[in-house]
Amino acid sequence: MNETSGAPSCATICWIAGGVLGLLLMIILISTAGWGFFGALIVGALVGIGAAYLLKMLFCDRAQTAGETMARPASTAASAPPAPVVTPAPEAESETSAPTEVVEPKPVSTPAPTSVSDAGTQPQGLTSAREGGADDLKKIKGVGPKLEQMLNEMGYYHFDQIAAWTADEVAWVDANLKGFKGRVSRDTWVEQAKLLAAGGETDFSKKVDDGDVY
Repeated sequence: MNETSGAPSCATICWIAGGVLGLLLMIILISTAGWGFFGALIVGALVGIGAAYLLKMLFCDRAQTAGETMARPASTAASAPPAPVVTPAPEAESETSAPTEVVEPKPVSTPAPTSVSDAGTQPQGLTSAREGGADDLKKIKGVGPKLEQMLNEMGYYHFDQIAAWTADEVAWVDANLKGFKGRVSRDTWVEQAKLLAAGGETDFSKKVDDGDVY
């Protein structure tokens, strides 16, 4: 029994059916069973009310319960809370986003000062003594046998070579006489060599000639 617009409700129909059933029962009881009017009326009314109530439970209440059951999923879906919004996890930083390592410039080493042995200018030497042999450089005060050999190895064999040394050249020889540095300027080799190269003599050279020194 479905309810439609302008039609009796399901409960009304059930009560009408119950009333008709009670009325029929009352007539049957009066006409066939010989019941009195009031007794048949009460029984018919009770039976009609019971029948109407039973019909209402069987048809109206069940239909209403079924309709509510069918409508419930839609309402439930409508009232369901919105799905939670999932925030994506932040992407891991790529290797290219890593800070660039700062490379500090390496300190520039300052070159060490020029060695003393590079001081001055090297005098020009000879590969060997001139014709007639080397001069006796031991006649110069401060030049012993070992220094004479060292000077010969450096290319200096004659008085006039030493006599021609400039100040820069004296500085170079002073710096390069291993074990005897500074001896040239300290013992005034150039002045002695000039005198000996010119054929002169010194007090020291005379002692050497006399064999009093070596």
